[in-house]
Amino acid sequence: MRFARILGTGSYLPERVLTNADLEQLVDTSDAWIRERTGIEKRHLVSEGETCCDLAEQAAWRALAAAKLDPTQLDLILVATTTPDQFFPSTACLLQQRLDVHGCPAFDLQAVCAGFVYALDIADKYIRTGAARYVLVVGAETISRLVDWTDRTTCVLFGDGAGAVVLGASDTPGILSAHLHADGGYASLLQVPGGHGNGQPQRAFIEMRGNEVFRFAVTTLGRIVDEALDYNGLTKDDIDWLIPHQANIRIIQATARKLDLPMERVIVTVAEHGNTSSASIPLALDQAIRDGRIQRGETLLMEAFGGGFAWGAVLARY
Repeated sequence: MRFARILGTGSYLPERVLTNADLEQLVDTSDAWIRERTGIEKRHLVSEGETCCDLAEQAAWRALAAAKLDPTQLDLILVATTTPDQFFPSTACLLQQRLDVHGCPAFDLQAVCAGFVYALDIADKYIRTGAARYVLVVGAETISRLVDWTDRTTCVLFGDGAGAVVLGASDTPGILSAHLHADGGYASLLQVPGGHGNGQPQRAFIEMRGNEVFRFAVTTLGRIVDEALDYNGLTKDDIDWLIPHQANIRIIQATARKLDLPMERVIVTVAEHGNTSSASIPLALDQAIRDGRIQRGETLLMEAFGGGFAWGAVLARY
């Protein structure tokens, strides 16, 4: 039986940094309030002319190097993003060109903050069915370009970045299972309402009803943790590392309590880059692998929740 295993990871953050002190000069907020309510200390933002594909490319090369894989060996390229460079072609096709890869399928996936776990599930299924041997999965966002920098409730939250994973076929289990859900009935609670498709491009900024999103996220993530563990016949004690979407430290802490996991076993990077949407889990995963915390053979639970609402979890053995 074929399984999909993580062969290498990579990540990239743009050089420009916006601190909480910088935000104090833009809107009525404070460093203390932002840290207490979100856990965020700074975020990285793209510079003028820097694109989502630029970030994705840097992360992809680093993941390919870690996997010791030539890009021409790839059978599929997936880019999870809410902020593509163009309406078309896809950012995945633009990335494919940069990697000098020709012929394999390449496409974008849009599930906002849950995009990376959605993309992992697709990659896993391609590999399990024999349709692919090596897959590049990238989460990349320039989400600061969807931020209304006069809205103090949202502008403190978001940053830009990219993370990537190379998956390869193996006889040893890697991705154990994925559990994906969505409910469009909650779309108005977290959305960018404008776009060319509905003739309202002037409304292309993030709108969020934060308290309602927070309550739904905490409840939903707790349920999906149970779903993933029950499906695999595992208990909370079997989880070595929780790698959550880095949206808000309070949501992360609530999920850790649900698992009875000490925060020492939770990968937390939200302070360093804020909410980078689909990039946040692969950014955190790459950091923890490269600094030696995550070791081969350990069991990882990755979970995310975002606009749609869309949410999901992936249980994997690294």
